[in-house]
Amino acid sequence: MSIRVLIADDQPIVRTGLTMLLDAQPNIEVVGAAADGREAVRLALQLRPDVGLFDIRMPLMDGIEATRRLAGPDVTDPLPIVVITTFDLDEYVHGALKAGARGFLLKDAGPTLLTQAIHAAADGDALIAPSVTVRLLAAFAHAQTSQPRQPIEPLTAREEEVLVPVAQGHTNNEIASALYITPSTVKAHLASLMRKLGARNRVEVAMWAHETGRI
Repeated sequence: MSIRVLIADDQPIVRTGLTMLLDAQPNIEVVGAAADGREAVRLALQLRPDVGLFDIRMPLMDGIEATRRLAGPDVTDPLPIVVITTFDLDEYVHGALKAGARGFLLKDAGPTLLTQAIHAAADGDALIAPSVTVRLLAAFAHAQTSQPRQPIEPLTAREEEVLVPVAQGHTNNEIASALYITPSTVKAHLASLMRKLGARNRVEVAMWAHETGRI
């Protein structure tokens, strides 16, 4: 089954380029394209795509607010959203992650990373561009004023081992190779971490690791 993607970007040439790029990938189908955040929200509710690919700077409603409305903490059935932008600025990433985004990429990320982010979001995972992962998550953690939440159960030694490379931006396959375990075992540990931390995805797990000084 193809992953159905909704694109939102205020530049027609970008919408066209992203549509052509993604439609050329196996198992990905662009089902709609919006020129602003308000239209993105409307089309998302109408088309029910599997993943949203949203620009941050858009008229009428920006990508962060659109993400919040479709994937925020109060949304019962959140849409997996990957935020894409030309602006490598911390406040944008912070806003997108707090709004519920499943991934963050720069527009020069290239087709391979973009495709990986779409698949990761569809699989309930998250991907942030490696060039910004550690620095931005660390900055996000330092900006927090409240105490990080405590896990509902103590983390196991293996969960702690998995937690660190997750926070460093490594993929499940890379973590599995480093720890000599299978990718499915990594997924199982991640699921347990998310349950114990009340996290919705690996990005929130990574943020918690930075908040608690594990990185």
